[in-house]
This record gives sequence, structure tokens and C-alpha cells, in this order.
Amino acid sequence: MYKLIYTKPFQKELKKLISKFRITEEKLGKTFSLLESNPFHPFLKTHQVESKHFGKTWSSRVDGDLRIIWNFDNDDQIKILLLDIGGHSGKDKVYN
Repeated sequence: MYKLIYTKPFQKELKKLISKFRITEEKLGKTFSLLESNPFHPFLKTHQVESKHFGKTWSSRVDGDLRIIWNFDNDDQIKILLLDIGGHSGKDKVYN
């Protein structure tokens, strides 16, 4: 099992996007649960990306256009730092 660490920037964006994307707690819960058990589960479509603010990171699908940007903790590979959440496309996309 991996431990998810919710960074402050992630928490801030999450609050904004819950209403914008009308994402349900059920879908978020499923994504978080999969990240905790297997961050490379096929449903998540996890792959490396170049993030606008964090450099080379991992991206995992939540639903539709919504993605979570994360990285393993440098000191503990069992911890996943949730860095950002946002769209995959459009002007506010979270990675290039």
C-alpha cells in the first residue's frame, strides 16, 4: 500500500475543481483508492509528463479530462505526493 500525501496546492485546486468539473466524491474516492493500492492500475492511465510547475511528474486520470499530477516522495517511495489536479487540455491544463 502507498500513502497519499495531500499537498496544500493540491487541496486548494481540488476544492475549486469539485464544483467546476462536478466530480463526485465516489469518483475521487475510487481514484485515490487505486493510487493507494497500485498507482499504475490500467484504469488510471498513469504516465510520465512534464508539469508546468513541478517538472517531470506522473499523471493519473480521474475522469474525462481531469488529471492528478503526483510524484513519489524522494525520501520514501511508498509515499505519493499529490501535487496538482486539473484539466488535461485547455488553457488551464496541468501539464504540457
